[in-house]
Amino acid sequence: MENELRLAVLIDADNAPRTALREIMAEVAVYGTPTIKRIYGDWTAPNMGSWKPLLLEHAITPFQQYSYTTGKNATDSAMIIDAMDVLYSGNCDGFVLVSSDSDFTRLATRLREAGMKVYGMGEKKTPKPFIVACDKFVYIESLKAAEPSAPAPAGKSAKKKTQPQAEASPLSVRELIAQSVEDLADEDGYAYLGDLGTLLIKKQPDFDARNYGYAKLSRFIAALGCFEIDERHNANYQGTQVFVRNKK
Repeated sequence: MENELRLAVLIDADNAPRTALREIMAEVAVYGTPTIKRIYGDWTAPNMGSWKPLLLEHAITPFQQYSYTTGKNATDSAMIIDAMDVLYSGNCDGFVLVSSDSDFTRLATRLREAGMKVYGMGEKKTPKPFIVACDKFVYIESLKAAEPSAPAPAGKSAKKKTQPQAEASPLSVRELIAQSVEDLADEDGYAYLGDLGTLLIKKQPDFDARNYGYAKLSRFIAALGCFEIDERHNANYQGTQVFVRNKK
């Protein structure tokens, strides 16, 4: 099962926001068990000191990489070399590469060629080549947006959170979902939601309902208004299974 994967989490401190580390590690737990947790950067730099309490909290091992030459990112090379060492050690089933740097595109591709599952996490500025080189890519901004809001102080009413409109999503996303439903449809035109979610990520690694303001794929699809939702109870399955069909 996917949640039993042994994962190596490699973080590029030069291209990852420290304010989102808790959300990043919580997301990693969804995909498997982080057996290796390393972060790379020049820890002699004054601005790196604020990482320390977060690294202790999550038991992440910092790896020192001096910036030998101005304009050259030595951190990337250190991460790539370590990733290959971990790959050949055979001690993990997949990798989580946390960076917004396109320099890790070839690394992600090479790890997948070796049969590894590769998850990428970065900001929305991440170049497309790195995104599509991963099995799945998660935008850090979406993780931060999903963070529960703090309760309003006593005597003050909480502001009502505006739900993002699914209708504002790009037409290409609707077409992507519609075509994927057709690809998986049974004789009645229905596709199982679990299989649909998997196919959408295979086609577009950065697809995530959270990017559009919805915590669940089913809620996002329902809000689009151009799909039929069918919830079915299966005696061999605990709970409800959801199926989706394009509206005729």
